[in-house]
Amino acid sequence: MLQSGFSSLTGGGLLAVLVTVLVTWLFYALTLHLAATFFIGDVPSQLAAKAALAPAIVSLILQRWGVESGVVSADLGVAVVLLLTLVADGIAISLSYRLSTRSTAPLVALHLAFAAVLGFALNNIFMFF
Repeated sequence: MLQSGFSSLTGGGLLAVLVTVLVTWLFYALTLHLAATFFIGDVPSQLAAKAALAPAIVSLILQRWGVESGVVSADLGVAVVLLLTLVADGIAISLSYRLSTRSTAPLVALHLAFAAVLGFALNNIFMFF
């Protein structure tokens, strides 16, 4: 009942898409800022907000029109989405933080780790799945 009430509130249209992009962007920005602070030191949070938009959009587009539409299989789709999201994350981090490829790779790995741990913890708390 709560589910139908929530979907009637958002309507499943443009508002739902915008809220999903915003929440995903904020999640990636938070986890990237934590990873960058751990890896680089004191950095402005605006850099994380700027860099987090690319992987958020790439992951949402690939999930919606890549996996769900059947372009790639569900099993292969997870690997494709993860790989291309990490590539987008690396490019965005390199450009935003002005890091070399050698410095970007560990930060991308840390960002993945922070996002996985926080996502797993939030999923256990709120039971999203």
